[in-house]
Amino acid sequence: MASHRKSRPTGSRVAGIRTPALATAALTSVALLSQTANATPSDDDRPSLEEVEKKVDDLYRQAGSATEKYNAAKEKTAKQRKKVDTLLDDVAQRTQKLNDAREELGSFASAQYRTGTAVPETATFLLADSPQEYFDQNQLMGRLTGRQKTAVDDYVTQQSETMKKRREAAESLETLTGSQQDLKTAKSTVQKKLATARELLSKLTAEEKARLATIEKKKQEEAARKAAELAEQQARQQAEERERREEAAQQESGGGSSTGSSESGGSGSSTPDSSYGTKAEKALGFARAQIGKPYVWGATGPGSYDCSGLTQAAWKAAGVTLPRVTYDQVNAGTTVPVSQAQPGDLVFFYDDLSHVGLYIGNGMMIHAPKPGAYVREESIYYDGESSIHSVVRPA
Repeated sequence: MASHRKSRPTGSRVAGIRTPALATAALTSVALLSQTANATPSDDDRPSLEEVEKKVDDLYRQAGSATEKYNAAKEKTAKQRKKVDTLLDDVAQRTQKLNDAREELGSFASAQYRTGTAVPETATFLLADSPQEYFDQNQLMGRLTGRQKTAVDDYVTQQSETMKKRREAAESLETLTGSQQDLKTAKSTVQKKLATARELLSKLTAEEKARLATIEKKKQEEAARKAAELAEQQARQQAEERERREEAAQQESGGGSSTGSSESGGSGSSTPDSSYGTKAEKALGFARAQIGKPYVWGATGPGSYDCSGLTQAAWKAAGVTLPRVTYDQVNAGTTVPVSQAQPGDLVFFYDDLSHVGLYIGNGMMIHAPKPGAYVREESIYYDGESSIHSVVRPA
């Protein structure tokens, strides 16, 4: 998704989940920047580079959130369109059966007319809007033969079912129209956010762009430092885990009692089983093969991806089906603390869950960052520790 570098207040954490914090104050408006572009302002009137950077990052994050809404609307629209097509096919088939039943009744009426035994009410029945009501009022059924009664019953049944399916199709078409409008709105929102971000960046001078690159480099260095700290912490945990298992194995071989199971890895361990490790390797192998491909919002491969499109495709390669959007993917597994993240786990970012990456170990992940960027490996702290929402191990 986007490169979400907006500074966020640190909230309390429970089992790797950061509780929502109050939103920060609004940043410098785009209108101010537009004014500075159309005039020759003094340095005092010009927004600072830091303000521009924050605004751009915030726009990218908002575009990421809108992208997930677009993805959800697109998925809903596709399902609704499939339902409508199925209903319309059903209506067409039932309409044909209704016509066949009407023709059969008409043939009875014609035969009776030719032989002079026609029931007078039959023609009126065929023109009636509600045959069953007509039967109830005129007691026509009592004067029909057994075969005719069967034909009438079939006609009434087919008419009732056809009307029911037509109503369902009309309701589904209305829902489809709403889904299409949601899709259009979400698409427009993404496009506007990205266009505004590009406009802001285009107004930077060469010197400002150079300074911005320096700021970005410092952020990357800090993110790498945090990733190294996490890698060291996880290495210590793994060493302690091995020691516990070895002690447990020694106690069992010596006939002593064990306080921890060699299979579970001790109390409170979140070490995944071997089957998960095998699947995770397949998912990571797929993700690594996508490195260098462009981020395109709404894309699910194979030539380009957005953030949730990449994680979904990676785990699909491992035989695991994940939902399409981030706020559904976050519920598709078990939440674990960041300190216990394992390769293959999903790392979610921000209170609105607008970004996700695939953890590869040592504080690093593979993700599709933002428009204009490419699938790459990066520290999970690329936008600061407070941006991490949770870590989920797919089921």
